[in-house]
Amino acid sequence: MQDLKNKVAYITGGSKGIGFGIAQQLLSVGMRVAISGRNLNTVQKAATTLSNDSSKVLPLQSDVSHMASEAAAVKAVIEKFGQLDVLVANAGVGHFAPIDTLTDEAWHQTINTNLTGVFHSVKASIDALKASQGYIITVASLAGTNFFENGAAYNASKFGLVGFTQAIMLDLRKYGIKVSTVMPGSVATEFNDHKPTDADAWKIQPEDIGQIVVDLLQMHPRTLPSKVEVRPSKPAKG
Repeated sequence: MQDLKNKVAYITGGSKGIGFGIAQQLLSVGMRVAISGRNLNTVQKAATTLSNDSSKVLPLQSDVSHMASEAAAVKAVIEKFGQLDVLVANAGVGHFAPIDTLTDEAWHQTINTNLTGVFHSVKASIDALKASQGYIITVASLAGTNFFENGAAYNASKFGLVGFTQAIMLDLRKYGIKVSTVMPGSVATEFNDHKPTDADAWKIQPEDIGQIVVDLLQMHPRTLPSKVEVRPSKPAKG
């Protein structure tokens, strides 16, 4: 895996934010990438921005909360590129409210995307990753270890994702599949309808997470950083 040229990655939620930044960095080291999202037009525009070479980038429409959708996406990746070496399970949503006003809909959308959605992506990819002795990287959050007010749904999804990832790491390493979770703090993205501005310059940038993914893939195969916490170097300016 240390030579990444022509390796293939599937990145869920890859049309913007962290997923887009990861795609940029993987392309820069010679990989081929498939990116997915719920809106095909948005994903297609992102793919064109990433590269004009359609042999390098595959845009896919997929809703990770549906197993059939992810199975179809992985099938399309294999049909296009002939292999799958890396799954980056990045798609996520955020709903933040105190428990007395948190809706049933918001709870289920958060869990179904951030936790069950990763289960779907992993299950759909397992056979291909066994064949390539590949790598699974989940994008969790520091909210997967630090709880906060109004975070019941989001904390539950990310605490669950961290536990899920560490458990499957133990399940899959006997097949030569490596598994890591990346847990970012504040990142300058469009998450939760935020619009990044110059005021977000202090935050982690999406391409920084992409570089972490590249570093993980190029790590000596005898070593597995199974959990990576990352946060801004300096606090926000008050």
